[in-house]
Amino acid sequence: MTQTSENVTWLTQEAYNKLKNELEYLTGPARTEISAKIAAAREEGDLRENGGYHAAKEEQGKQELRVRQLTQLLEDAKVGEALAADGTVGPGMVVTIAFDGDEDDTLTFLLASREYASSDIETYSPQSPLGTGVNGHKVGEEAEYELPNGKKASVKILKAEPYKG
Repeated sequence: MTQTSENVTWLTQEAYNKLKNELEYLTGPARTEISAKIAAAREEGDLRENGGYHAAKEEQGKQELRVRQLTQLLEDAKVGEALAADGTVGPGMVVTIAFDGDEDDTLTFLLASREYASSDIETYSPQSPLGTGVNGHKVGEEAEYELPNGKKASVKILKAEPYKG
């Protein structure tokens, strides 16, 4: 998955299908389940002191927010082919960098939006300072990015490969 500044999100077919399935679940069975929870909690009596009712309503709100996020993401999505392994850093790539030229101090991460984050690998947004700094650079090049304190840091791109999921 990659994002561009034009609010277009490029997705692999697999990522698109996964997000579409999540949206279908949230707008179908999940809505039915939360409605049943709310109805059951409502029947318990006084809504002002009904923790189950308030928890179910909060869960419903979070679910509807995710539905809106997924709907927007999928409306703007473009399904494309996997990225070429030409050594250029870009969204959808697994990148290994060395900090300040010290090839023993490395970090490997996926450059992608948060919808594509997984527990398998750390994910950095292409819009993050590090993501912006390394994006477009090739393996072997130095890249610079701005730290939260305003200072600049440099890294060396050691590896950039398409994410295999």
